[in-house]
Amino acid sequence: MPSASCDTLLDDIEDIVSQGDLKPQDRHSARKHVVPKARKRNTQKYLQEENSPPSDSTIPGIQKIWMRTWGCSHNNSDGEYMAGQLAAYGYEITGFTEFFIDCRIVLLYLKHWRGVTGKQVECTCLLHLQKRKFLEKTYPFWNCFCLTHPMQTYSLMQTLGALYKYCHLYFLFVFLRGVFENASDADLWLLNSCTVKNPAEDHFRNSIKKAQEENKKIVLAGCVPQAQPRQDYLKGLSIIGVQQIDRVVEVVEETIKGHSVRLLGQKKDNGKRLGGARLDLPKIRKNPLIEIISINTGCLNACTYCKTKHARGNLASYPIDELVERARQSFQEGVCEIWLTSEDTGAYGRDIGTNLPALLWQLVEVIPEGAMLRLGMTNPPYILEHLEEMAKILNHPRVYAFLHIPVQSASDTVLMEMKREYCVADFKRVVDFLKEKVPGITLATDIICGFPGETDQDFQETVKLVEEYKFPSLFINQFYPRPGTPAAKIPQVPAQVKKQRTKDLSRVFHSYNPYDHKIGERQQVLVTEESFDSKFYVAHNRFYEQVLVPKNPTFMGKMIEVDIYDSGKHFMKGQPVSDAKVYTPSISKPLAKGEVSGLTEDFRNRLGNHLSVVPHTRAVRRDPTSSRMALRLQRLHQDCTLRASVGLALFALLLAFLVKVYN
Repeated sequence: MPSASCDTLLDDIEDIVSQGDLKPQDRHSARKHVVPKARKRNTQKYLQEENSPPSDSTIPGIQKIWMRTWGCSHNNSDGEYMAGQLAAYGYEITGFTEFFIDCRIVLLYLKHWRGVTGKQVECTCLLHLQKRKFLEKTYPFWNCFCLTHPMQTYSLMQTLGALYKYCHLYFLFVFLRGVFENASDADLWLLNSCTVKNPAEDHFRNSIKKAQEENKKIVLAGCVPQAQPRQDYLKGLSIIGVQQIDRVVEVVEETIKGHSVRLLGQKKDNGKRLGGARLDLPKIRKNPLIEIISINTGCLNACTYCKTKHARGNLASYPIDELVERARQSFQEGVCEIWLTSEDTGAYGRDIGTNLPALLWQLVEVIPEGAMLRLGMTNPPYILEHLEEMAKILNHPRVYAFLHIPVQSASDTVLMEMKREYCVADFKRVVDFLKEKVPGITLATDIICGFPGETDQDFQETVKLVEEYKFPSLFINQFYPRPGTPAAKIPQVPAQVKKQRTKDLSRVFHSYNPYDHKIGERQQVLVTEESFDSKFYVAHNRFYEQVLVPKNPTFMGKMIEVDIYDSGKHFMKGQPVSDAKVYTPSISKPLAKGEVSGLTEDFRNRLGNHLSVVPHTRAVRRDPTSSRMALRLQRLHQDCTLRASVGLALFALLLAFLVKVYN
């Protein structure tokens, strides 16, 4: 029931305030006598909480990304673009691409040094990797010395003589361990795959498995996931298609957040397929002196053994003006050598109403004096249409007289089964014409051994072709049936027969030395890289033949004159002419190794707009980076102290050993 006080009606709400109540001004005056109590605040903790994100949040752009690339120059170019974009955004890029590509070369070197067979080396290395913990406990000083002083380690191995065989195996184990540890430190693995052969895909699959075992975030790129994205071992993983590499930052960000992203679409303009991502994207060149430019993607063929067609699709070419602009930009960044690459450079322009010679004539106009252009692989059918023009271009002083024309087989029957769209006579016509019109030209070719249906007679015809032309550069491949290709459904040649044919053809190839007659010549060469064993600089002459020159830092990126004094199967050795002029073709100083190129104003604006969506990330980013740097400095200080003591200990052991031997 309502109370008695409710019986009286109020005319105004203000009547509810009695005369004894405080007025507003009284309340205000009373507050002057109130003394607020000061509350202490932990300023350092407050700032830390203010700058630190919630524990369940992810800050993009501060992670370490480990990249690995398999395959052709086109794949390497895609990898350079992806690395450049990620580095420009702030990610730390690591990886040992060259090591994995050349791992078998390491084994080959070891095989010939002290008579150890390649199989023994491989088995021992695997054994060492399996017993990693045991070795680290047993040889801690040797392990540290190997990592700190690699060249001194080799000298020590040679001094130890009989122990050398076992020491160099452990050194290789340490090198392998360093590679895997570098990958283990990364937050995300970006694996850029190749689908040409089974072994390449096997390595790709094994890398995915290893990343999953280490609970790494994974982004897949390249031809394997593009061609077969529904394979079981790719389920739940992020994939970036071969034409979507300009969106790699988005894919990496979402993957780090725990999402699975798949971008596999084709780039089109008014319904017409484009060559791929833009050419003016940032990139990190594997070699700051060499620019790899993909002039088109896909091809016009339908080879029965090829899986790359499933990934790259039909021919799509870049416009000439975009390619010329990319070359001009590269020279402004200190590049002195350009490689043109694609699945088939000879087919360039057929989809956009132009052709390869038209592109090349415009490119040579922007090449500075002393810089060089190398043309990539072209199939015989398309080069046949432009033989006269191609001969003129290959005679140009700024274009290497080099061409890669794969024949695959010298049997017309096999070529028909492959659907190669040419016969052996067409290939010979191209080779004979170029040899006549471009004296000294280097012609490289590919051969597949053991294609389904290849008979002994077919194979002998291929052997005769090699014996006739004595190709200085020959890529011999054992046939691997790729799933989903027509050739995989044809009855196969026995594995043992394929291996034997591969060995027989390799024996023929190694039976002649293509460079012996060049000893005594004086040649002009362009120095662009360091040899694998770090003993020489690698240069190339007018015919893109490899010439090893002394390691003089002033030669790098320069064109010099040398006298040829020695030769091997794949190289010549040259002594620089003392009074010859060292020519610098670069327009400007080359970028440092690992430096990002192509940071255009447009890209900076797009990057800035993207960052403005999450403005707090850059403010917070300093703390993890600073702490990471501090941790590295602390570890470096500890390592230096340990390594110094280890070096002294090893030196004392070596001195004692030498005293004992000579006494």
